[in-house]
Amino acid sequence: MQDLARFAVDAARAGGAGYADARVVHDRTQDLNVRNGQLRRSSEGDSLGLGVRVIARGCWGFASTDDLSRKAVEKAARLAVRIAASGTAIKAHETRLAEERAHVADWTSPCVRDPFRIPIDKKVEYMLNVDRALRDVQGITYTNVDLVCRWTETTFANSQGSLIKQTRVRSGAGMSAGAFKDGQFQTRSYPASFRGQWALRGYELVDELDLLGHAPATAEEAVSLLSAAPCPSGEMDLILESSQLALQIHESVGHPTELDRILGHEANYAGMSFITADRLGRLVYGSPRMNIVADARLEHGPSLGCFAFDDEGVPAQKIDIVKEGLLVGLLSSRETAREIGLSSSGGCMRASGWNRIPLIRMTQMSLLPGEGDLDALIADTKDGILMATNKSWSIDDKRLNFQFGCEAGWRIKNGKRDGLVRNPTYAGVTPQFWASLDAVCGPEHWTLWGIPNCGKGQPGQSMEVAHGAAPARFRNVKVGVAG
Repeated sequence: MQDLARFAVDAARAGGAGYADARVVHDRTQDLNVRNGQLRRSSEGDSLGLGVRVIARGCWGFASTDDLSRKAVEKAARLAVRIAASGTAIKAHETRLAEERAHVADWTSPCVRDPFRIPIDKKVEYMLNVDRALRDVQGITYTNVDLVCRWTETTFANSQGSLIKQTRVRSGAGMSAGAFKDGQFQTRSYPASFRGQWALRGYELVDELDLLGHAPATAEEAVSLLSAAPCPSGEMDLILESSQLALQIHESVGHPTELDRILGHEANYAGMSFITADRLGRLVYGSPRMNIVADARLEHGPSLGCFAFDDEGVPAQKIDIVKEGLLVGLLSSRETAREIGLSSSGGCMRASGWNRIPLIRMTQMSLLPGEGDLDALIADTKDGILMATNKSWSIDDKRLNFQFGCEAGWRIKNGKRDGLVRNPTYAGVTPQFWASLDAVCGPEHWTLWGIPNCGKGQPGQSMEVAHGAAPARFRNVKVGVAG
């Protein structure tokens, strides 16, 4: 594959490209789903192809092919050059890239148990047992269990001398139980909603999640929500558990700090941003307890946004995004970094496959932990709500006004939990909401959550990202109950 990637780059250069890079991507996926006691999905996918990206006459061009013969690869490379040349009539400025030295590397992600070596019948048997344990709880009317494995090998080459091979193995699993009664439906999920927890790990992740052991309590909580009081409405203190806070980070910090949205290069999917580039180092994003990094390195944790190099051949790195409440960094590419005067790219360019052009994407964007435990945080809260597990979300196309719904809430009165509440929601405006952050739990409560389905671009790309968070408290937040 290395020879093929270099051949594509050479063909593009021979065709007139000033810069060229190529990615050969081999992707294998296994997706299993059990619902209501039956195997509903058992699919395997295998995809192999090449994409070539060029700068010619000051414009970008991109083409791809799943025919890996040299004739077809050369044709794709020359097509990319022609596409770039066709943009000269409307280009606003010459496309230029921040400097990046050549890298030669071969990197494989950590994996203890290869998920593709576990027989499918063993996986399905386990999933059916989990499903049965959920349905054994009286009152449960709906069950769902997911298990996904993915292996990807990417070979990258560019005209500046980089040659990089990366192999990444990911696993994910989760379950949910639903209860219906008197026109009301309630759901609880474990370990998170939207297909559970994912990581850059092997089948050992599935073992550690222990879905079977957590099934009874998950189902019992779903049934209990049917008789829970509605969430109260008004302004009060809000504690978010870590998986819900991960989505809050994703929507109200991750997307608005993508530099292509800020510069207006990307607006097709979910809009742009309330941030402007000239506010870097000046915008007060939140309270002094707000410290957010984007860290794709393995040291931060082996989750979905972890890699050795992005799809421009830029090394994984740690970027401070918000430091003590101040916006100090943005998610960038080689092009956008050069455009606003940064010395180098933040290593945030990734594509969802060989037939998609790289875009600026979140990596592992995390709220750094504070100190103390959740029980102490609850004990320190006089009047509030603890909300857990995302159920719905809505945010405007500038990433300012938002509303989130959660699966479950617990009323807090005088430092103690005072029962479950159902259909809890909260709303806010991004900077004001983060300004109300006054406490973050310590490292023992911090979890790095893998999110496999971040959407962006047109045609659409679904990207794997991750967010680390510990439970945190926000003061005087507008809360309410879903209809």
